[in-house]
Amino acid sequence: MKNKTSRTNSMKLKKVIAASLAVFILFAFTGCKTSSGSATTESSKQEDTSTTDSSSSGDLNEKLNDLYQQENQIFADHKDVWDKAFGFMSKNIDDDTKNENYADFLANIIESNKDSFSEEEYATLSKDIETIRGIEEEIAKLEKEIAATDSSSSSSSGTDDSTGVFHGFKGKDLDGNDVDESLFAKNKVTVVNFWFSGCKPCVEELSKLNELNDTIKEMGGEVVGINTDTLDNNQDGIKEAKEILKAKGASYKNLTFDSDSTVGKYAGNIMAFPTTVLVDKDGNIVGEPFMGGIDDQSNYEQLMKQIQSILDQE
Repeated sequence: MKNKTSRTNSMKLKKVIAASLAVFILFAFTGCKTSSGSATTESSKQEDTSTTDSSSSGDLNEKLNDLYQQENQIFADHKDVWDKAFGFMSKNIDDDTKNENYADFLANIIESNKDSFSEEEYATLSKDIETIRGIEEEIAKLEKEIAATDSSSSSSSGTDDSTGVFHGFKGKDLDGNDVDESLFAKNKVTVVNFWFSGCKPCVEELSKLNELNDTIKEMGGEVVGINTDTLDNNQDGIKEAKEILKAKGASYKNLTFDSDSTVGKYAGNIMAFPTTVLVDKDGNIVGEPFMGGIDDQSNYEQLMKQIQSILDQE
């Protein structure tokens, strides 16, 4: 497996994007207000403040990204054993782990599957996790500083949550055809599945997702895949994704888009793969993200209930 398609890319590298730009998502639709009597003066002040804050935030983000790269290097140095560990990840995610400290999250994954590792592998993972724990403490401090800096420069901002990340969507399918938010407008519900090529549970559910697509098309819905290795029109990632989809008999639409777009940043925040969200015809995410492969029948039935609940509201 290439480094680009390893969990280094699919969790931590995405976390780089998410952490450094998370506050931007919250203020993506910032408004600018000035009083009629002092518009020029206030505008000038806002511009000066914005420049200063942008510089400060940029320095903090640079430090933050450096810390994430340190974590990435840990995963790269012991790639084989971490790839093995990440293979257990989707089976160990529940509501309690979503907001868990990252080092604790990794530790729980390892402990839950301790018997699957040799003594040497277990020792390596445990040592790496303690190093990551120290890095995460530094990351937490920087994230607070970034949030404070960005908040101080957004006094006139509006707010936007993750439900509207597909508003104004623009991207392409894996054949290079343009796709926009009209994709969602034509469906009563769109099932969006986030995956990556090196994720075994993701790949295993592709054929079942294709079956789901055939089923819900008759109900006014559609399944759409987003392989995070293909973002930014990554041709190597696109080629590999298409080969995997073909091998699994999955013909439903898969999309690529810029990683610095709003939905790209949302993808960067995903903790575990595969993750599936339901999107209504207005481009809003409805309900909580669904984690775990639907090749498991109980997961499939649970997802179908969520889909049906949205269809019943139409």
